[in-house]
Amino acid sequence: MTLNLVIGIPTVGRADVVREILIGILRQSRRPDRIIVCGSKPADVVGLETLAGVEIMLSRPGLPRQRNALIAAAPEADAMLFLDDDFVMAADYVAAIECAMADDPTIMVATGRVIADGIGGPGLRVAEAEQAIRADRADQDVIAPVFSGYGCNMAVRLAPMRAHAIAFDERLPLYGWQEDVDLSRRLAAFGSVVKVEAAVGVHLGVKIGRNSGLRLGYSQVANPLYLAGKGAGYPLGRAIQHIGRNLAMNIARAARPEPYVDRRGRLRGNLLAFSDLIRRRMAPERVLEL
Repeated sequence: MTLNLVIGIPTVGRADVVREILIGILRQSRRPDRIIVCGSKPADVVGLETLAGVEIMLSRPGLPRQRNALIAAAPEADAMLFLDDDFVMAADYVAAIECAMADDPTIMVATGRVIADGIGGPGLRVAEAEQAIRADRADQDVIAPVFSGYGCNMAVRLAPMRAHAIAFDERLPLYGWQEDVDLSRRLAAFGSVVKVEAAVGVHLGVKIGRNSGLRLGYSQVANPLYLAGKGAGYPLGRAIQHIGRNLAMNIARAARPEPYVDRRGRLRGNLLAFSDLIRRRMAPERVLEL
């Protein structure tokens, strides 16, 4: 059995990085049925139209909105593999995801094995990612349950989303933050969420195009509490743990922040969200006013 598998890449402000990523995708041993890149303005996708086999579209900005627009643009797809615009895949990544989801129709969400992640550091280069992939020797014959997919590389089965009107939550603006966990837990009601060890990749963690530290800090508090309050499978305990971990890190490193992280901005955003919570006006959309 084969799947109609489409790759969807939302992007903002990283056209040069996306081009490098797309060149690698075009070398996949199992080519996706379509590759669609969704920007929010022409500058986001400039130059990408020259790549054969790559489709370009625009939507309103915001990661959840762009992901929903990508799904709407592929009504024929059985599954969509969402990739961050700075995710590098091993050459057989798509084949591994398709094999897992085709063999087991109960898999609703499949995420790959990220062997290096630049999100917690200054970021990685494509050449470093490719070297890490070549050096990987871990056992890859494992498909294991996980709590959620990792949004930088997450394949979702679209039939249950269409049947039950499930979509990425567009109340989470801009970068989203925890939208991948929210969608995974809602789809978990209809099947399994798994990690496919054979699907190997590297998240570069590119810093250009990121939101301000203030906005991200606000989302670190507001988004988990909002999602937990929806009653859609996102546990309050997880929200509190997630908030506590980020708050502790921002406090600990605010005095001597990493040069690539706006810790003080994130901490101000955390505190502003708590202030709004006390005043009963906290909402994910508030970041658009900051």
